[in-house]
Amino acid sequence: MDVMTAVLTRRSEHHLAEPAPSDQEFTYLLRAAATAPDHGRLRPWRWILARDQGRHALARCLADEHPGPPAHKEQIQANAHSTPLLATLVFTPTPHDTTVPEWEQLAATSAMTSSLILLLHARGFGSVWRTDNLTESDRIRRLLRLNPGERLLGWLYIGTPQRLTPPRRRTPEDVTDRISVFTPELMGL
Repeated sequence: MDVMTAVLTRRSEHHLAEPAPSDQEFTYLLRAAATAPDHGRLRPWRWILARDQGRHALARCLADEHPGPPAHKEQIQANAHSTPLLATLVFTPTPHDTTVPEWEQLAATSAMTSSLILLLHARGFGSVWRTDNLTESDRIRRLLRLNPGERLLGWLYIGTPQRLTPPRRRTPEDVTDRISVFTPELMGL
């Protein structure tokens, strides 16, 4: 699959089943995704992969910590139980690096994750990046053994998409209103 096709056909996949990439394949794809722009090559992130019992324990904790009604808690747990691979994204900034501010490290982490999502899609896997207030849960942080200074950025639910039809290719939207051309002579400089 070429890059343009991957970008235009990728969707957040909410119905996932086996197989998911193995730990080795995930690592292979992550090595490529890690070539995304990253000033200083700090790699200010890490992944925690949860399968089987680990996924079930994390699913229970996610449901228990969600402040919503019982039906919503059950849905959160069912979603986490039904996905073959639950990958937790942890932001690990280098706070004292004076050349790479934290916002830039966060941008690098997001770029890496976007690349990983496209690589998963190109290999036939589906994913959805889920985030919410659960990323602030102390109980989840303890369960995942996060270090002080690390932040949860959410979870990639990863598996094989279960859909009846192939994803439609998106039509790129007009973004010309989001582009301007800087010309100093017009600014009176």
